[in-house]
Amino acid sequence: MIEITKSFVRDKAGVLSYYRNRAAESLQEVCRLYAASQKESRAGAINRQIGKTAENLIQAAVQKATVEKWSKDETLRAVLMLTYSNFVAMLESRNDVWPYEYMAFSRRIGELWERFCKLCFDYPLNNLEYFVPPLFAEVQRQLQNEIENYISQLTISEAQKRQLLQYYRKAWSLVTSGEVKLELDLHFRLDNRNYDVDFKSGFGSNEKGNTNRLLLVATIYKNLEDNHICVLLVRSQEDRNNHYFQTLKNSSVWEAYCGADAYRKICDFSGFDIQAWIQENIDWRHDLKPETFKHFCDNNLDQYLSW
Repeated sequence: MIEITKSFVRDKAGVLSYYRNRAAESLQEVCRLYAASQKESRAGAINRQIGKTAENLIQAAVQKATVEKWSKDETLRAVLMLTYSNFVAMLESRNDVWPYEYMAFSRRIGELWERFCKLCFDYPLNNLEYFVPPLFAEVQRQLQNEIENYISQLTISEAQKRQLLQYYRKAWSLVTSGEVKLELDLHFRLDNRNYDVDFKSGFGSNEKGNTNRLLLVATIYKNLEDNHICVLLVRSQEDRNNHYFQTLKNSSVWEAYCGADAYRKICDFSGFDIQAWIQENIDWRHDLKPETFKHFCDNNLDQYLSW
């Protein structure tokens, strides 16, 4: 049994030891439930169990922070340490039951990096607040009403008005020929502005469809009346991303940042210097078990651990 204290949540070695002991217990149970050939089932089960351990620890820490009136900065630092240490134990345990390969690891790191960065918004030092993004059907209805009202007031014949409406509806049919989802990774208000944020680990050769979707979504937001700003935050340094990132960066609808610039933007929004915390606390090479890190290096996966 452990006690959640300010000193404990700053003790990376102690937190890692606790997670690893829990992971060892969970692994025994998982191996009883699933055969060695059921690697995917074992991996999913161990991830869920270690994730649940982290949820419990974080919940206890946040509750203790509330009771003892920790500062916002102290609470966020505690949650970051508990989360990062959980990631280390989770990657180790998953790799033990089903060694990572390129696609699974790159996808997983993207998920973890996004979740980690979002903590600055979940526990911000600044006074930002989340909002629920609009449904596309609502936006479509609003824009249709606006244009139809505008056309109805034009000093042209009724036949010309009908023709304009027909052209307008044809254009909308092209937009709505596929599903349009306006929900991005993060939506918050700060200083009377609405920010719509998307996180990406990096841009590879298969990003054409996603790039086109992001351009469409941001264009819709830009045409709304309540001051939306779309922001793209990318983990990889700019020279590690391809032309799809440049397409978004050079567009008029996205503010795109990568690497250190992305961290500075997170600091601007949340009030917390996440890059400084990473430099002080994250050390994948020495925090991961040697055999786990060796597997990542041997398979050129360590490139994704550049946070």
